[in-house]
Amino acid sequence: MNTLALDAAPIDGVAAGTTTGAKIRLSGMADDRAMLRAAAELTRDLQTPNPRIYWTDFLASATIGYAALAGAILSPNVTLAIASGVVAVLTLYRASLFIHEITHLKHSLLPGFRVGWNVLLGIPMMLPSFMYEGIHALHHSRTRYGTAEDPEYLPLALMKPWTLPLFLLVSLLMPVGLLLRFGVLGPLSMLSGRLRRIVVGRYSGLQINPAFERRAPEGAFARQWRWQEIGASVVAITLIVTAATGVLPLRAFLIYLAVISGVAVLNQVRTLVAHLWENEGEPLTVTAQYLDSVNVPAGFLPYLWAPVGLRFHALHHLLPSLPYHSLTEAHRRLSAALEPDTAYHGAHYPTLRGLVGRLVESTMRQRSARGA
Repeated sequence: MNTLALDAAPIDGVAAGTTTGAKIRLSGMADDRAMLRAAAELTRDLQTPNPRIYWTDFLASATIGYAALAGAILSPNVTLAIASGVVAVLTLYRASLFIHEITHLKHSLLPGFRVGWNVLLGIPMMLPSFMYEGIHALHHSRTRYGTAEDPEYLPLALMKPWTLPLFLLVSLLMPVGLLLRFGVLGPLSMLSGRLRRIVVGRYSGLQINPAFERRAPEGAFARQWRWQEIGASVVAITLIVTAATGVLPLRAFLIYLAVISGVAVLNQVRTLVAHLWENEGEPLTVTAQYLDSVNVPAGFLPYLWAPVGLRFHALHHLLPSLPYHSLTEAHRRLSAALEPDTAYHGAHYPTLRGLVGRLVESTMRQRSARGA
């Protein structure tokens, strides 16, 4: 295939393909115009989502996930139950990550997918799409990324080491939080305007920035929010009541929550390495945002821990409207068109373990610097 000849120079402060823990200089970084131009020109024919791929992938993942969950609950054999639970976590995790695609899709190009995803997975797992829609778009805002107004960003690499295990612990407790949000606080908030403002602002988004407070929904999105919240509340209340009265066996209830917890922890680990988390709160150029993000293009394991295209997270920040099934081809084209010492290759990393090690090392340096 023909490639595009581009005059892309190396970006200051970036070692292309670096695997070291060296901090990339993001502040004041200029945009790599050649990379941005190549990204736009080489992917014009990859922008349309393929309904067959979306529905087949999602339905297969959800079906296998629910079957494995049933196996974990019903199997009398402990080893088989654990193995089924692991399969349930991996497949329901993949199915749940279509919430990310829903936030970027033009719904007219994939009619019915948001409703289908919510009915079949989002509501049963108490993760309706409104929890991410209206939140994630802010993370992609040119002027908000990495700032205090970004709901999905914390400078984790510049924080204390204890923040990383706390970051994971929060996700471990996510099922309890969802039961409280939809089974208790949501219904009670309908009786109190003050509580409703708190629930909407502070407890209705999949965000990691504790200072972020979202606005109340309006228009068509408010209607989507309403039926999704009612559905999730019905599920949460049913779970609480049937588990408390013994109608739902305690073992089944705990396994269900454990699988949701496993999905949340796996997603939190992925989130931990989705960025380098090195921005100190100022607006960045698109290139700087790209280089603060991560691609893990090689190997098999990223298909498990970063499915639905999220192993190309940096590329996604470069081309946020690109369907997940187009990212591999987009990466192939850009890799061929752009020289190895240019910015595009500076966001590629080989392993999850290496990225976690880099982050831990950065937090330890922060502790040493404060101690000095």
